[in-house]
Order: sequence, then structure tokens, then C-alpha cells
Amino acid sequence: MSKDRKRNPFTIGQPVDPESFVGHQGLIDIAFDQIYNRSNLAIWGGPGMGKTSFLNLLKSEQVWQSQDINPSEAIIVYLNCLEIKPFIAATFWRKIIYSIGEKTKDDSIVQLTKKSLQKPKSTKEHLRYILRKIGEQNKFLVLLLDDYDATLNSDSRYTETDIEIFLTECRHLANHSEERKYLSMIVTSLRRLNEKGPSLTADGSPWYNHFGFQRLKPLNDKEIGIVLSGMPMTREIRDGIEEIAGGNPALLQNIGFLLYSKRRSGETLNAEIFAKEFVEATEHFFQDTWQLANELEQALLMLIALYQLKGRVQKTRYDLSDISTIFSQKERELNDLEERYVIQRTLEQENTNYSFTSTIMEWWVIKEIENTNTEILKQREIVFLNFMSRKQVDKVKDVINYLSENKEAIKSIAKWVGKLAPYLA
Repeated sequence: MSKDRKRNPFTIGQPVDPESFVGHQGLIDIAFDQIYNRSNLAIWGGPGMGKTSFLNLLKSEQVWQSQDINPSEAIIVYLNCLEIKPFIAATFWRKIIYSIGEKTKDDSIVQLTKKSLQKPKSTKEHLRYILRKIGEQNKFLVLLLDDYDATLNSDSRYTETDIEIFLTECRHLANHSEERKYLSMIVTSLRRLNEKGPSLTADGSPWYNHFGFQRLKPLNDKEIGIVLSGMPMTREIRDGIEEIAGGNPALLQNIGFLLYSKRRSGETLNAEIFAKEFVEATEHFFQDTWQLANELEQALLMLIALYQLKGRVQKTRYDLSDISTIFSQKERELNDLEERYVIQRTLEQENTNYSFTSTIMEWWVIKEIENTNTEILKQREIVFLNFMSRKQVDKVKDVINYLSENKEAIKSIAKWVGKLAPYLA
């Protein structure tokens, strides 16, 4: 193989390197404000929005130096909470203690971690003792906890009571213990922590109130241009890519990777083949986005897809124009979907219109509708009846049944790559 052969500049299947990280400067500054103040931050965003890449960036010595904070003063520990299956608090504390011993060169801290690990069960108190020693050495601990919402999933070995105890311990460690001044926690989750964690009781205070909350927003137009700069393209092609991927970093990397690979090989790629290969590479993002939505949100996504579908169905046999009035009654749920960057809203002639931020996500929802069987439709009907009239529900059911029985009615997937299609053949 020639040494001059150009490598694909796009990254898939892993976090991007700090040197390749694009955007979110404001959030980076906020994260380091929290680190400097030994405070805590909860960052949330949907699948592919760059949560792991963001935490990876916070490990970079170069980034610390750009923020005028000495990285040698910190012991930085990264832990993906999904690695602990099933989640058990003692395993969580043990992994953190072990990582501290690995990351520090201070012998007194190393010896204390070894002593703690000899105990049959690690606890929050063991970490407190280690934090105290870290403080004595004029250092502090930065915990980067990825997929922190995994700590909120109960099972037979980790009950709802266990969750409440664990969260109380985390809160005490971060808010009330003397050792809190040697600790900063930056955590990520798919949704805001308060949406999933234990309900607030009348005699308690929010377990999550020791965090500042920030949303990981999609990349803007300038940042999208930077991500795609590794491959020369016209503005029209870039607009086509943005229509498919929106500002989702992972989808942008995947679409760039695929296009670059095909160009390098000289392969002719039509819209149909490209769309199918892109879906094969990224379907898990759309699947996760769908499963992350609750039943009501899924129902609204189906309605938006059906409402927008008219021009993509052969021999259109339905009219759902009156469905748009329902959207004004579900502002809160639609706002949540918009905040997670699943949908976007635009004003058209003083009317609010909702559409998907990714046309391929829209296609994926249509496929979900196509695969609706009788049993699933009955369950969906119950949800629809919570915010629609019987007449409207029957009309939607007729459309779903039609699409389920006439899958060939949906035009080629090439219709969902829209602006990009003319440049792929």
C-alpha cells in the first residue's frame, strides 16, 4: 500500500480525539468553571451528541492549560457507568478507588487506595478518606462519569431503595462532606437526571440539586463546516448532509466517513445505495433515540412523520391535515423532543410546523409504523386516545393499517436523502 494514500479524516466507532473536537466552547468554559470551583456539572444529550467525546476532552492536559488550570494538581478519573452490569454501588466505589491508585504518582495516596481495596466491600467512606489524603497533598479529584443515568436502573440486585441510598451518598460526598472541596464531578446522561431518578418526596430535597445542568447542543452551521472540512464539497452537498444528519456529531462523522471512502475508491454511489449503507452504519442511533422516548413522545413522532409523509407515498389515499391542531396541545412534550434535537420547529405563515432534524430518523419512524401489528396498534390506540378524538384516532389507525398492509406504497428511501440525491448518481 502506498505511503501517500490518504487516510479517512472522519472518526467512527469511538470518541473523537481532543485535537479533532469541534465546538461547545461555552460548555467547555462552564465545565472548567465547575472544576475550578470544585463543583459539579450534569451534561445531557441524545445519542451521538458527543457526551463521551466531551468527557474525553476534559482529560486533555493541553485543554487544562488553555483554561489556566494546572493539570498536575488534579487526579482525573473516567468511568463509564454502563461498564458495571448489574450496577452495584460497592463496585462503583471500588472502581473509582482503583483508578485513583492508577492515576496518581503520590505514594501515600497509592498506599491508601491499596489498603482500601483490601476491604471486602468498598464504600463511600473509603473514598472520603482517600479524598482527605488527596487534599493533604494539595491535589483534588475530578470524576468524569459517563452514562451516569445507568446508576438509576433498578433490578433484582439493585433495588429502588439501593438507588436512593447510592444517590444520597453521592449527594453527601459532593455537597455536605468536608472532603467536597477536593472533588469535582462531571457526569453525562441521555436525558436530564431529574426526569429519570427517584421522585421527590414532601419530606426530602432533590437528590440532583448538587449539579449544574447543561444540555449538549447540536453543532451550528460554522461548526458543521469545520467537521466536514476534511472533504472538499459544494455548499449544496453540505446542505444535503445537514438535512440527513442535522448537527449530530456522530451522524456527521458517519456520513463524512462513508462519502470519503466511496470517493477515495472511485465508486459510483447512487442515492438508494448510499441511504441504505448510511442506515446500516447508524441505525443504532435512531433505535436508541426511539427507545429513549416515552409512549406519548413516540405517538407524537409518529404523527409528525405521518403528517409530513404525504408527498412520499404512492397513490396517496389519506388526509391528516387536521392533526396539526393536536401539536399545539402538546407543547411540553414537543419542547422536550426539540431539546433532545429529535425534531425542530419552524413558522410557516404564522403556523408552527414540526419536522425531524434528520430525514433518516423520519424514515426510521415510518418503518416503525409499517411494522405495527394488531397488538401494538391496540396499545398505541390507548395512548392516542389520551389526546385525540375518536374520529382522529380512527383516521390515524386507517393510515397505519394502510402502510402496514402496503409497504410498497412508501417510495424509495432515496426520497429521504433529498438535497443530497442529485449529487450521488
